[in-house]
Amino acid sequence: MEHSEIILRIMDERNITSYRMAKETGISESLFGAWRKKPTSNIYSGNLVLIADYLGCSVDYLLGRTEDPELHQKAASNDSQ
Repeated sequence: MEHSEIILRIMDERNITSYRMAKETGISESLFGAWRKKPTSNIYSGNLVLIADYLGCSVDYLLGRTEDPELHQKAASNDSQ
């Protein structure tokens, strides 16, 4: 599965439109439309970070490297203790 497909699936599950995501993150709405037409894993790392922060999950989750969407939040809270 391409990374863009994972992102779009999460957006669909959370009822987040491309328009809303674009407005909230500053990422072009047309990018999400392009991903729907032609899925890709070639995603700018800066966009991955913006999307992960907006969705409240880790970049690893968006990349399909973990099933735990809150992995980075657990690590951050452990570091602060």
